[in-house]
Amino acid sequence: MNIPAFKPAPVITQHHSTPAPPPLRKSPTNGDSPDHHHRGAFRNSQNNNRNSPLEANTASWTSSIAHNCRNGRLSEAVSQFNSMRISGVEPNHITFVTLFSGCAHFPSQGFLLGPSVHGYARKIGLDVKVETALIDMYSKFGEIGLARLSFDHMGIRNKVSWNTMINGYMRNGDFGEALKLFDEMPERDAVSWTVLIDGFVKKGRFEEALGWFQEMQLAGTDPDFVTIVSVLAAVANLGTLGLGLWLHRFVLMQEFRDNTRVNNSLIDMYCRCGSIECARQVFDNMPERSLVSWNSIIVGLACNAYAEEALNYFHLMQNDGFKPDGVSFTGALNACSHAGLVEEGLKLFETMTRIHKISARIEHYGCVVDLYSRAGRLREALQVVEKMPMKPNEVVLGSLLAACRTCGDVDLAEILMNYIYNVEPSGHFNYVLLSNIYAATGGWRGASKVRRKMKDRGMQKTPGVSSIEIDCTIHEFVAGDKSHSDAETIYMMLEHLSNELGMSVRASEFDFLEIFE
Repeated sequence: MNIPAFKPAPVITQHHSTPAPPPLRKSPTNGDSPDHHHRGAFRNSQNNNRNSPLEANTASWTSSIAHNCRNGRLSEAVSQFNSMRISGVEPNHITFVTLFSGCAHFPSQGFLLGPSVHGYARKIGLDVKVETALIDMYSKFGEIGLARLSFDHMGIRNKVSWNTMINGYMRNGDFGEALKLFDEMPERDAVSWTVLIDGFVKKGRFEEALGWFQEMQLAGTDPDFVTIVSVLAAVANLGTLGLGLWLHRFVLMQEFRDNTRVNNSLIDMYCRCGSIECARQVFDNMPERSLVSWNSIIVGLACNAYAEEALNYFHLMQNDGFKPDGVSFTGALNACSHAGLVEEGLKLFETMTRIHKISARIEHYGCVVDLYSRAGRLREALQVVEKMPMKPNEVVLGSLLAACRTCGDVDLAEILMNYIYNVEPSGHFNYVLLSNIYAATGGWRGASKVRRKMKDRGMQKTPGVSSIEIDCTIHEFVAGDKSHSDAETIYMMLEHLSNELGMSVRASEFDFLEIFE
């Protein structure tokens, strides 16, 4: 898919250099909303509710309800809400918004509790804030029809209501209705555009996200830092470094150039595009860093095989006063795996669980399996798979299978076969890898068995996809596909190159034979 071309800036060498102004305008930084629920207020409200509920006011009850909602204790929150009504204290719109937001954040509990509160709220009347919270709640339940019903019944709508409904459609994958509602909006703001862009990014439709970002510019709407974070995520997934550089130039001219979230996204984008030096420049020039900043550079370096540097940043982070979390250890373990540092990696894993008290997740076990696999210690890798507290996924099994292919270990591949059949009922990648292991060692009967399994389960190999970026326009190619507008010219050039390569190979063979005549 082609997206509208952006004018890329030259490669960044100095972050303090003055960039040429891109066709964008400045937009102010969005501030963080303050937290109105303080612990002291909660303690006071608890005392009030416990000692004399009849005298407790709406604010204290709501504060106590909010505390339970934030901690996922929705049953207690609704119970307090009922006690509040029995005590003769009237809830206000903040009470209802608090309850509906809590249900939205914990949908497995809120699915039953939210509608019961909704029924009471309707009796006393709803305002625009409460109705908007209802739209958000139902859309997060996956009940987009109920969300739309709430939207349609609103007497007064504001931009937040429209944006919330559009966001609900995007979250549930109904892009057609989202775009239709977007077109019907009486007035749009940066949030409206960002909801669309971010929605496409979260659903993996990165080219469309960039296309809507271009439309946003043409409409003359200033992007805010949240927009830029979403667009950088799309760029990172597509690997379009030219557009990433252009966006970085734009960021340097904005008031949010020192925004930590934006800089974290820039680090991630550069690492995923393979531009490690630019990622380092962003990290080094940050006026303030968060744990995410450190994790981004550590994981980025590890994934690009800069193992020693990744481990160095891992230790520097702790010297700077940051306590590593699960993501930090994933990056460090990955670095050990790439560098072949088996013992150091195992020591890190033990440090994570015993000293830092971080429960190992499947990605951590996957790193340990990969650590053993790359070192050729396949039986120890299998022991990790067998003792994991959770079922191995296709990534963990794929790592060990790839090592089986490298080492020619058919016996272990056969042991893994049962895991693959249970874990990947519809996936194809590891089935193909397992079949290739049999074929490479002459086990044609085993290869045939795997292929039959694939056929019985209706599996088909996903065609390979390649993409290339030219002047910030992305061109995608699927194996055997001729849908590109220049397909005829491209295939003619491929045939010409193939003929040239064939002639070159034949000439080399002729020269080789001449030596022995």
